[in-house]
Amino acid sequence: MKHVSILIPDDQTNMSTIACIVGSLQVFEAANAYFERIGKNPVFKISLVSVSHDKFLNNGFFTIKSDITISECKENDLIILPATLIRSYKMATPNNQILIDWVKKQYIKGTEIASMCVGSFMLASTGLLSGKVCSTHWAKEEEFKNIFPDVNIQTDKLITDENGIYTNGGAYSFLHLLMYLVQKFYDRQTAIHCAKYFQVDINRSQQSEFLIFNGHKSHNDEIILKAQLFMENNYQVKISIEDLSIKFGLSRRNFDRRFIKATNLRPFDYLQRLKVEAAKKAFENSRKSVSEVMYDVGYNDTKAFREVFVRITGITPIAYKEKYNIDLQ
Repeated sequence: MKHVSILIPDDQTNMSTIACIVGSLQVFEAANAYFERIGKNPVFKISLVSVSHDKFLNNGFFTIKSDITISECKENDLIILPATLIRSYKMATPNNQILIDWVKKQYIKGTEIASMCVGSFMLASTGLLSGKVCSTHWAKEEEFKNIFPDVNIQTDKLITDENGIYTNGGAYSFLHLLMYLVQKFYDRQTAIHCAKYFQVDINRSQQSEFLIFNGHKSHNDEIILKAQLFMENNYQVKISIEDLSIKFGLSRRNFDRRFIKATNLRPFDYLQRLKVEAAKKAFENSRKSVSEVMYDVGYNDTKAFREVFVRITGITPIAYKEKYNIDLQ
């Protein structure tokens, strides 16, 4: 029997930490129970693991105690890192630094690691994500990039899987990661059973449609910030990036370089995201047709608008409108 360890941090936790721990425990228990019902042996022995028995998760509302400590956990096949408030190794409390070191040692020994939501910060603090693809909550992308510039963060992805390291997007999308892990360690039929039981859309692969574009303004380049504000106030009309660079007294090459450094996006891509975000809000809150919204945000080519919208959100304009407009429900 394999062993899955669900980590129980005793500090820097919140309600999401508890949700990830409880959800993981429920799903793996359900997968084991299903395997037993069809005459197979359970795949995982499930343990809640902490630094010591003296410390346990207590956030004032809920208390979670571990089954075993890391010193008692002799063998691991999979470790689950729940969402936490840890942002870097230096910012971690002493007990969480011990957990981070332990996770790294376990991976080197051959254990696979899965992080949920912003548990990616804890995982990245081990150094194991350096040079690898990773996902996290889309709202934390900019913060993650600033702390871990050597990690290839891709928040459009719902799940990443690279060299025995798994990450997933934000909030309760950790359930999709659990379905993915059940399919990998059990089988497809067990994953389908768990998806039906917990009512999870097993085939969703992106979190793009849930992303809210906030503009990447946490930088110190005043000229680029002014350019961003100009684009936000004028995205409906045709904006030439060449003319924009001249307006702010920069060569096109220097403008592009500074814009990318400040926002991690090319000026043209930034403008497209502004237009699509405005279109999403219009689809959610108005009765306008796709064509009307398309013209309102500055597009006059249906094919081009559709292609950009799908690339950024993962679904078509019509599908987005049908899904999120309350008048169509």
